[in-house]
Amino acid sequence: MSESSGVLLVFTNCPDAATATDIRRELVNARLAACVNQLGPVLSTYRWQGAVEEASEVTLLIKTTRERYPALEAHLRRLHPYSTPEIIAIPVERGCPHYLTWVISETRADTDRSG
Repeated sequence: MSESSGVLLVFTNCPDAATATDIRRELVNARLAACVNQLGPVLSTYRWQGAVEEASEVTLLIKTTRERYPALEAHLRRLHPYSTPEIIAIPVERGCPHYLTWVISETRADTDRSG
């Protein structure tokens, strides 16, 4: 897969490890993500409602596909405790072909997992 793969890397930050753990497990169980890496804690500085804020957060790196992104975003919005969660998707232009094929296979909405 040397061109755009259809795979996305989605970022979100959670307020704590317990929330991040619940979200990552839910996304993989629902086949909205093939894999979710939980990183952190990270220190975030941002402007919110006119004030500069700082918070310790836990970052999730979510591997999904363009096809599954709308359902993933909707599900993530329901699970996320923030009123305006950071949900950013970046297209994966290149990667190990076997890994990208695995991501696509593991996020299929149907029951065909033959890859």
